[in-house]
Order: sequence, then C-alpha cells, then structure tokens
Amino acid sequence: MSYSTADSLRTVTIDDVRGAQKMLSGVARVTAMEGSRYLSQLAGAPVHLKCENLQRTGSFKLRGAYVRIAGLLPEERAAGVVAASAGNHAQGVALASALLGVRSTVFMPKGAPLPKVSATRDYGAEVRLHGQVVDETLAAAQEYAAETGAVFIHPFDHPDIIAGQGTVGLEILEQCPEAATVVVGIGGGGLAAGIAVAVKALRPDLRIVGVQAEGAAAYPPSLAAGRPVTVESPATMADGIKVGRPGDVPFGIVGELVDEVRTVSEDELSAALLLCLERAKLVVEPAGASPVAALLSGPGSFDGPVVAVLSGGNVDPVLMQRVLRHGMAAQGRYLAVRLRLTDRPGALATLLGVLSVVDANVLDVSHVRTDPRLGLAEAEVELHLETKGPAHCTEVGQALREAGYTVMG
Repeated sequence: MSYSTADSLRTVTIDDVRGAQKMLSGVARVTAMEGSRYLSQLAGAPVHLKCENLQRTGSFKLRGAYVRIAGLLPEERAAGVVAASAGNHAQGVALASALLGVRSTVFMPKGAPLPKVSATRDYGAEVRLHGQVVDETLAAAQEYAAETGAVFIHPFDHPDIIAGQGTVGLEILEQCPEAATVVVGIGGGGLAAGIAVAVKALRPDLRIVGVQAEGAAAYPPSLAAGRPVTVESPATMADGIKVGRPGDVPFGIVGELVDEVRTVSEDELSAALLLCLERAKLVVEPAGASPVAALLSGPGSFDGPVVAVLSGGNVDPVLMQRVLRHGMAAQGRYLAVRLRLTDRPGALATLLGVLSVVDANVLDVSHVRTDPRLGLAEAEVELHLETKGPAHCTEVGQALREAGYTVMG
C-alpha cells in the first residue's frame, strides 16, 4: 500500500481501508464505544462516544502513521522517516516507527507542551525543536527530508494515512450498526475522509457531519470555492484541528462524501471538554471534544443514533486547567467580581461571610491596597468564584449589593 508522488491524488477505496484494518490488527486498539445518557437526553436521540482518546498514544493518529510507514519500500525504510507535529501525529509516527524498526525524526515547535515532547521521545523518536509555529516546523522537516532522503510522513495528505484513519469508520459500523449520524472533527481532513470512505461504501444512507473550530474553519470556504482555500492565521485552542488549509487528497473525499461541515465556538469547545470530564469521565482534548461541542450547539438537529468521535485525549495539564475554567464560565458556573471595601481589620472576613451565606465557593482572592486609584482607607478585591449556574451568579451579585458593596465587574 505504497504510493508515489505521481499518484498521490488517487482516491481511497473501501478495499484500502479493509487492507489497513488487517495491517493494524494487534497494533491499534479497537477502542470502546460508550453510550452517553446525558447527551442522549440533550440530543433527543441515542448518542454514543467513539473513544479514540483511549487509543495507543492517546489519539487516532497511530492508525494512519503505521499504515503509511508499513507500506514503505525497504530502501525507503532504510532512509528513515521524518514528521512535523505539535503533538498527536508526532507520537503516532514515533510509536509506529519503533514498532516497525524504522528510524524516526520528529520536528516540533519550540513551544510544544513538554508532556507531548517527552512522550514523543519516549516512543523512540529523535525530537528536534524548531520554529515557533507549526508552519515553520513543517518547513524544517521537509528541508531535512530533502537533505537526508528520509521519507516525510504527512499528517493527513496521503492515501495511506486516510486508509488507516478509515479503520475508525469500520469499527463504528461494527459497534453501532444502527447508527444514523457520525460526527467527527476536521482539521486537514484525514480522519473525516477515511471514515467517510468506509461508512459510505457500506452505509450510503448514514449521514456524516464534520466539525471545525470557528477560528480555523478552512473547509466551509474551500467547499464553497470548489478548491482548498487557505485561512490566514488560524486561531483556536483546539490545536488538533488547527489547520489553515485542507489537504488535497482528503478535500476531494470530504467534498464528495461528507454531508455537512459545521463550526463551533471556543466557548462551546470548553463546555464540551468539561462535559466529557464530568459526565463521561473521559479526558478529551479540545479537538477531540469538537463533535460534542456540535451536539451542544445544535441539540435536536442530528438524526439518531449519533456517534461522536472523540479523536484524542492528549491535553496539556496547564491548558486543561484554563479550558476547564473557561468552560465553567461559559456555563455560568464561574464568576469573577471586583469591588472596593474599607481597608480595616475584618473587612475581608465580612465579605467572605456574605459569600458563604449564598454558598459561593471562593477559588481565588486578589487583595490590592496600594494603587493610585484607591482612597487612603480603601482596598480593592477581585474574587474568582465557583457558582451553580447563571441563576446563582445573579443571586451572588444581588447579595453583595444588598450588603452594601459596589460590584465593578
């Protein structure tokens, strides 16, 4: 299953995906399919979660990387492989190469999360930190390939990669044969294209919905134009789908076989990640939570049963903390207030007593006494509170005002 540059745009077939499935037997896990009662109630139809966040290396990327590297000619394997990635693809290539006995070099941005850099090294790759953004890292990897003869392993723009990712689609049909809709995140398009090839060949009636982050949504304008269009400076917390231009190979497949592409906001991504953690007890990265975000943003608009593909769970702990707090704020469960009080002993304790009465949990207190804006006997306090929802936020604000405090924000 090896392709030359000349035929790199050939289509991917169900036979390719079935061949990839045989190749991946004993290598990639058949990941769990978990029902979600909460999301089912919200969507008005049964919702199942395809847990690729529990795949080896923490994402679906191992599937495509292994199939691509396993299909190399002996002389290509001998030259080694090179990849560029901020995380999931890096780990997939590193482990696949180690399993196949191929030398791998992975270029990662200098700002890549340390846990992802460490995991990539632990899987056996030589990691080189280069550039501040993935585009710079990608250029360095391609230059390395040209200089050394190493084979560049693209994260999504190759038929072998798409065939490997398509094995997720075969598993979905085996685990949930009655599915009516599959919802999957889209970055470059490799996973969505692969799933679409597998699913549409066997169940042409099954609807496939792709999901992109609003700030990195290259597919809607590309599909409208009939060709891949570049979105300048894509911006989203979901780095797994933060791709500025669709891949040439997956674009043709997505345009033909994916029924709809929706976009979700950063607030919806945050709320989805929080929901996966609290309700499903699953650690999911923002990109992996994008199908759940689509369900949250459009409840009742999906025919069921629905399968939401949780594509990855490699989230940096620091980002997780920020996203969870953002998700709580989006749900009205996190409140930041700023107010002034008389700077005297016991004043802060009195304020906290008011908050205790209304059952607001204080997460953080910032107490400023020395500021030119403040009077001689004044202090400014900023409070970060955990609340029970929008109605509770209103109750907290009202209690503070009734106690004589002026809430400034």
